[in-house]
Amino acid sequence: MTALLQPPTQSPVTPPKMSTKQRRAYRALQPTGWGIVGRWIWLSLAGILSFFPFYAMVVLSLKPGMVVELPGSLLPFQDISFDAYEQVLAGQNILGWLGNTLIYSLVSVVAVLFLSALAGYAFAKKRFRGKEVMFWSFLAMVMVPFHVTLIPTFILMANLGGVDTYWGLILPSLANAQAVFLMRQFIQGLPDELFEAARIDGAGEFRIFLRIVLPLCKPILATLGIFVFLWHWNDFLWPLIIAKSNAMFTLTVGISSLQQQNVPLSTMLAGSVVALLPIFLAYLIAQRYVQEGVAGTGIKG
Repeated sequence: MTALLQPPTQSPVTPPKMSTKQRRAYRALQPTGWGIVGRWIWLSLAGILSFFPFYAMVVLSLKPGMVVELPGSLLPFQDISFDAYEQVLAGQNILGWLGNTLIYSLVSVVAVLFLSALAGYAFAKKRFRGKEVMFWSFLAMVMVPFHVTLIPTFILMANLGGVDTYWGLILPSLANAQAVFLMRQFIQGLPDELFEAARIDGAGEFRIFLRIVLPLCKPILATLGIFVFLWHWNDFLWPLIIAKSNAMFTLTVGISSLQQQNVPLSTMLAGSVVALLPIFLAYLIAQRYVQEGVAGTGIKG
């Protein structure tokens, strides 16, 4: 009875046999104690250098009316005031710029994800003549700088009446070759048996796309959503050209226009903090999906 209650003994796992040269290479790749300490020191320095601009932006925005003196002005919890934020939110049209930026970013994210998922599904799982030529021709758009097509795009939007409008701001950014490429690479890794079983059950292509492709693509959709959101949230050149009135400015264009109004530095930094918070929160919410999407795309691509 006692023998039955005793846990089974596990045979030790013997390491694989290695030659002398392999053992030397294995020992050379193992980090030493000083190597681990040095790695942590370099990573800590890199983290501090990356975080310092954001820290300085927040601290200086809380000290309006003060002359910037380094390093004294960067000390926290001294002479803190929220007057710069009150001035930004009350005296400037930052809430309108924030709304324009949200419309520009969110509508673009939804449209780009839907269109790129459709195109990625077609290029990954459908068979039609000229598919490879069409795909690589479309992907060649990545090689063309945006500045080359900027003037023709503006002339086209102006002729269509899209200047100083939301649709003129959003429409030129919907054809995203990088998004189509990533969606194609991810969908190629999905098993064909799922789509064949759905077709046998009588599901149409659009239903397969909505019920099978989109749910399985949540990680890559979240990753692309964050990237596209960041691209549009931080976009400056196209909103600057297409928007003519102050009411159609985005945050990047509006905050840049404050320099022409001799606005104090703390007020401009407060506006930058307000512009930074939404993308920071968006990344915190979708961080897990971003990591899964990048890892999954790298393995299946």
